[in-house]
Amino acid sequence: MADTVKWNSLLDRFFQKSNLLPAIVQEDETGEVLMLAYMNRESLRRTLESGYTWFWSRSRRELWNKGATSGHVQKVVRIFGDCDDDTLLVVVRQTGAACHTGHHSCFYREIWRDENE
Repeated sequence: MADTVKWNSLLDRFFQKSNLLPAIVQEDETGEVLMLAYMNRESLRRTLESGYTWFWSRSRRELWNKGATSGHVQKVVRIFGDCDDDTLLVVVRQTGAACHTGHHSCFYREIWRDENE
């Protein structure tokens, strides 16, 4: 029973401001940012229970398990909350591509660079 109380307290803290939290997904070994997705209470619960990432699709309005159809799964290593309790950093071991385009990271298109650096 104590675990349930602790779990509900954690959920209440993170979902005070919104029903959806941005979840930045970062590769454990390299530190590369792979993607940004959104989690609701249920997707966070499923992620913690399964050890693999689950998200809420804002366009399809449904839960989705990353890699369930492609095999490009994300094994969760750690999850951090930010200082305001409104964003998650999900550190994973990525299998295959994180991006639906086939790229390893969703952030593959450089749009600006300081040429002096």
